[in-house]
Amino acid sequence: MSKTRVTDEEALAFHLEPTPGKFEISATVPMTTQRDLSLAYSPGVAVPCVAIAENPELAYDYTNKGNLVAVISNGTAVLGLGNLGALGSKPVMEGKAVLFKRFADVNSIDIELDTEDPDEFCKAVKLMGPTFGGINLEDIKAPECFIIEQRLKEEMDIPVFHDDQHGTAVICAAGLINALHLSGKKIEDVKIVLNGAGAAGIACLELLKSMGARYDNCIMCDTKGVIYQGRTEGMNQWKSAHAVKTEARSLEDAMKDCDVFLGVSAKGAVTPAMVASMADNPVIFAMANPDPEITPEEAHEVRMDAIVATGRSDYPNQVNNVLGFPYLFRGALDINARAINDEMKIACAHALAQLAREDVPDEVALAYGKNLTFGRDYIIPTPFDPRLIHRIPPAVARAGMNTGAARRPIIDMDAYELSLKSRMDPTASILRGLNARARAAQARMIFAEGDDPKVLRAAVMYQRSGLGKALVVGRKEDVKAKLEEAGLGDAVREIEVVNAANTPHLEMYKTFLYNRLQRKGFDGADIHRLAARDRHVFSALMLAHGHGDALVTGVTRKSAHVLERINHVFDADTENGAAGITALLHKGRIVFMADTLVHEWPDENDLANIAERAAVVAKDMGLEPRVAFVSFSTFGYPVSERAEKMHLAPKVLDQRGVDFEYEGEMTVDVALNEVTQAQYPFSRLTGPANILVVPARHSASISVKLMQEMGGATVIGPILSGVDGSIQICSTSSTANDILNMAVLAACKVG
Repeated sequence: MSKTRVTDEEALAFHLEPTPGKFEISATVPMTTQRDLSLAYSPGVAVPCVAIAENPELAYDYTNKGNLVAVISNGTAVLGLGNLGALGSKPVMEGKAVLFKRFADVNSIDIELDTEDPDEFCKAVKLMGPTFGGINLEDIKAPECFIIEQRLKEEMDIPVFHDDQHGTAVICAAGLINALHLSGKKIEDVKIVLNGAGAAGIACLELLKSMGARYDNCIMCDTKGVIYQGRTEGMNQWKSAHAVKTEARSLEDAMKDCDVFLGVSAKGAVTPAMVASMADNPVIFAMANPDPEITPEEAHEVRMDAIVATGRSDYPNQVNNVLGFPYLFRGALDINARAINDEMKIACAHALAQLAREDVPDEVALAYGKNLTFGRDYIIPTPFDPRLIHRIPPAVARAGMNTGAARRPIIDMDAYELSLKSRMDPTASILRGLNARARAAQARMIFAEGDDPKVLRAAVMYQRSGLGKALVVGRKEDVKAKLEEAGLGDAVREIEVVNAANTPHLEMYKTFLYNRLQRKGFDGADIHRLAARDRHVFSALMLAHGHGDALVTGVTRKSAHVLERINHVFDADTENGAAGITALLHKGRIVFMADTLVHEWPDENDLANIAERAAVVAKDMGLEPRVAFVSFSTFGYPVSERAEKMHLAPKVLDQRGVDFEYEGEMTVDVALNEVTQAQYPFSRLTGPANILVVPARHSASISVKLMQEMGGATVIGPILSGVDGSIQICSTSSTANDILNMAVLAACKVG
């Protein structure tokens, strides 16, 4: 897989725009009328207060405690960067909070405590206990992290979990279950060597011992060598607990004939010679970040039979904590757990191991650009597996219930699994799948407007994200100056700048254009002007001649103007059945609005064409199309000649025999709301529509803009469908990220 490059400027811009930081808090109740405020605050709020004071368990019913986790750090061990202090750690803790939400729909808030004193730290966290359903400790250095976690677990009645220790341990254990299964070995028989006696290393070994690894079979090493019984140098109580009787004194000695190596230490700590000395079918988890103790290539050079995992996403078998902590907390919160105990962690590891043995869904294979099947290069599920959310938390919850950690056991496990499936936003997996397809396509993307800074930023992002080659239409000096202004001066060497003034293809382009336009009132001078000076026409000509694979334009001019220009080169008009389909993403739903670009006042045949175009776009994005022809009337009432064409369009599709669901005419609530839809049992739609075909372009435009401004919907499009070339037209208000999304759609040839 190609590695994504992120520059310092991009990272800073990402945290700065659109607002500083990575999340905000929004209300879940109405806050508009005086009555709303009286219920939300005084006097209404007094009622749940009194109820909770009498029965503290009710806090899980009447407040957000049951789905709220605090991510707490003092910044003494930040991401391998060392002691950056409390404030320096805040971006990481915000990031962790966002991961909780993204992967398991757990609300989370970051808290940075400005102290290195374990007593002060523990006191502060303990005093916050009533607010949260769980505490996730993060980036606290050893050995203080052991003291802090142990004390807080004893003193608090909610889960306290130090992810750097146990998150790593759980994923490591899951991988090891499968690696041993593949190599035909049992955990109680294998000899394990761990290098790196910090928080993560000690937690890994402790969890494996609680899963059956034998004490005498486990050797722990640190920078001073083997931790053996009787060693005095550089010891503490946590290392001493794992000291064994052994003659081995160095990592090299320890690794002779061992079955499993676990590394949470430093780059290059393991040599090929050490790997060569291991037992048959060795298991190597080289988890040092950002570079492993030994790379998979180096290990496989001396041992083809080795199973290797690392902490990196560009190698197979990534030991990634995001597979653990969101789902552990999800399961623990849903049983109002008092703690996350060893049994819950082991259940999580076994559930992850089991998932990796099953057939991988297509969308995951797509996201990785290859088929994943259980074996040496796939022993741990990928973070983008959509099954994680409904498979791991139930396993954790069951273990919590069986061990008495649950305050509220789950009665109906099937219903619980269903509720987990519906928690996650399906739009995220759709966009992720598109990104994966774009990466596989490696399209040469033509960015027509090289004089616009947003377009240039998008072009650089496209190339540096490993999606393909960025071809920018513009003047080299101009592009260079604008990139320098944007802090991306070095990118001018990476992207390709194409200028009409010095392309060898101009005469060929002009001949092609003249043949298309000579009977439409264009003479030679007009043709030269269009081909050599109009960037939209020039870019379309590049695409038509295969000098690029897809085109993104429209940021600097209104879409109607851009479409007219593209029409000089491609047949992108009503007669040829082109249509613009806009995707609206809102609260986990995706609805397509059509036509938002081409047809001003379509008749019933045009409307049928538009429906077919929209169905293609929906299928391209992995959805089963359900089309509703919408109007102000439903199935003939009220009667209006304005609505007549919406009534006739489904009949046109009847004659064409299309392979998707459609129905009409109907109002928007009948199309989208299951309860209202149920009043029309004869309707052919089997569920809420995901494509709304509207009567005219003005109604499409009004609806989209209203959803965007009032509803806060994310808008993608209009996606141009039904044209020979892969062309996407952005809006003039597009951000660099919007332009990049349109480039991804163009690369995937959506529509």
